Amino acid sequence: MSATAAARPLMRLVTMSGAPILRQLHLEERLLRRTADNWCVINDGTAPPTIVMGVSGRVSELVEIEPVLRDRVPVVRRFSGGGTVIVDQGTVFVTFICNKSAVAGLQPFPRDIMSWSGQLYGKVFDRFGEFHLRENDYAFSHRKFGGNAQSITKNRWVHHTSFLWDYDVKNMDYLKIPKRAPEYRLERNHTDFLCRMKEYMPSRSVFTDGVITALGEQFTVQPTDLETVLSSDEEFLPSTKLLSQQDLAEIISSKGSSSLRLQKVEEA
Repeated sequence: MSATAAARPLMRLVTMSGAPILRQLHLEERLLRRTADNWCVINDGTAPPTIVMGVSGRVSELVEIEPVLRDRVPVVRRFSGGGTVIVDQGTVFVTFICNKSAVAGLQPFPRDIMSWSGQLYGKVFDRFGEFHLRENDYAFSHRKFGGNAQSITKNRWVHHTSFLWDYDVKNMDYLKIPKRAPEYRLERNHTDFLCRMKEYMPSRSVFTDGVITALGEQFTVQPTDLETVLSSDEEFLPSTKLLSQQDLAEIISSKGSSSLRLQKVEEA
């Protein structure tokens, strides 16, 4: 091993395929809060299709609740900030969980973390399209293919991305167009605003291998079997939660009663 390689911080790599997004988020939150290592978690696809919301998102403003209830689409509220996405087998997830000292010169603020990740992914995509970090999204030209979320604690941070290798247009109908949309969206609907990575890259493995190669320029990347690292941690209670059907139904009923109250006031 060269002196340069020896000086690089260690990053443990966990690769999964098809892990449910709720299980992945519970794992990431546990790695963030219960370990002192740097981690990269890659999950290639998830099932069933699931809506994932940021910690402070309002369900009534972001989700078409009635069709979600009808079709029994799971809705998860994750521990990090960011927007709302629907994920499925066509989604590839990449998460970085790092100590504040892991990246030299990186200040643990959202914009600085986004800038670092944008440069890293620029190396992954430079042969495949006109890649841009647009506001808080990853885009080819003016169309989004990667949505990001972050959580920053006292000594550590997490940056996770859902990449649209492919997506089902019908699933996008479960999401409302958010009131606080990025400027570059220009009020476009989901299908005009989004693109698929498969239109730009030859395979999912070319993408994930590219991420690991780019990481290897800054870290000593060590594939890690989670079972050998994590002891049973029964006391850990993740804040990421699956919203129940009852939770969603109550939001609809409270909206209905609010409308009724408003109607009575107007009539008076």
